[in-house]
Amino acid sequence: MEKLNNETFFRKTVSLYRYVILENPEKFRDDLFEDWSEINCFGRIYVAREGINAQMSVPEHNWNTFIQTINKYDELKDILLKIAVEDDGKSFFKLMIKVREQIVADGLPIDEYDVTNVGKHLNAREWNEALEQGAIVVDMRNHYESEIGHFENAICPQSETFRDELPEVKDMLKGKEDKKVLLYCTGGIRCEKTSAYLKHHGFEDVNQLHGGIIDYARQLNENKELPNKFKGKNFVFDERLAERIGNEVISQCHQCGAVSDTHVNCKNINCNLLFIQCDDCQEKHEKCCSSDCLEVSKLPLEEQKKLRKGEEIKERFHSHRKVDLSKAFDD
Repeated sequence: MEKLNNETFFRKTVSLYRYVILENPEKFRDDLFEDWSEINCFGRIYVAREGINAQMSVPEHNWNTFIQTINKYDELKDILLKIAVEDDGKSFFKLMIKVREQIVADGLPIDEYDVTNVGKHLNAREWNEALEQGAIVVDMRNHYESEIGHFENAICPQSETFRDELPEVKDMLKGKEDKKVLLYCTGGIRCEKTSAYLKHHGFEDVNQLHGGIIDYARQLNENKELPNKFKGKNFVFDERLAERIGNEVISQCHQCGAVSDTHVNCKNINCNLLFIQCDDCQEKHEKCCSSDCLEVSKLPLEEQKKLRKGEEIKERFHSHRKVDLSKAFDD
């Protein structure tokens, strides 16, 4: 973090993904790490036999070299790059590339369906037109993402994981296999897999937002005549937590109910609960979700570490995750 804050150059936050069969994910990871560490890239990247999923921070002065490293791999050549809408250059602090079973975990066998047999990609104009014509639109993100921002009239599943969301969406759309279905997510990777899943289960007209919410915002910026159908913020999985797409604030503070769409992680490192907290509650409760967490957050760091090793801590600081946080303080 200190190294990042002392940098004298700017960084670009970018995301990319591609479903492509990698014969040797481990070697692919090693090669990418060598290329990207050499040009001082940071980020969180997952590779698997089914492809790559990456969110990255790239020094602006090394951008052209970064593009060259991408295009030298057949698996990545001409891949769509989605540049962050709001960016302070502090999205990631280090470079991490991991090999996983899947780039998006769906809990299904690798050969359950063909992840490359996907639906039709729609640009922003086509997407808006389909919305206006009454197509079924489904948010393929987790509930805490859609809570702060989503498209007009979107079906927003309440699942906490993509693994749970796939069967939930299939059940929600049961009997509508012949209807026009629109899918969207942050950058496209989850709705890409969902479109293949739905096609495998008999849905005939499956469509997805090209490049996800991130690229939708870019297209709107380039074409001012297009209306913005997205309300609120787009949740992102880096230090920023969100970027504003629409001017509306559509959610509320989980503690006092005030209008707010600011996510924080509970200051108690043993809890780390992600929740919405307004500025007043952040100050009043010191970015904690409960009185227990506030108490622990004031302990010396070594004491907090000792607590983290105990089994009691798991029950104490995870039992309140599904309760009303407005009652988490006794004041």
